[in-house]
Amino acid sequence: MLGIAAGPAAADIAVTRQDCDRLVQYQQPPGVEYQPGVDAHGQAVVPADLNGGINLKLPETIVIPIELFIQDKYHIPANSVLFAAKAEIGTVTVHGNRVYFNGQELTDPEQAALADLCRQQVPYK
Repeated sequence: MLGIAAGPAAADIAVTRQDCDRLVQYQQPPGVEYQPGVDAHGQAVVPADLNGGINLKLPETIVIPIELFIQDKYHIPANSVLFAAKAEIGTVTVHGNRVYFNGQELTDPEQAALADLCRQQVPYK
């Protein structure tokens, strides 16, 4: 268990290894990364892609607009001029392992601090 002093009263909080496991992001051990044409035992395998497949290059940043369709919310009939109306509520942006809503990062600073403390105290690889 990991002891953490909290606040001016310095009360101890016990954080278990299981708690740390939930907080710390998984890091792939060296040597286990995917290798095309080779199985987990190093043996050659036939590729699953027929005719070469398609190589997609994903963007570093993914932008997801969050919209509200007015006709669903207010039961607007299909023959109304407002039928296709929608309102943009905000934008979710994913960049790496960070998620933002309208530019504000969606992380808990306390959770991030605990994860950093876990990384310092527990041997994660």
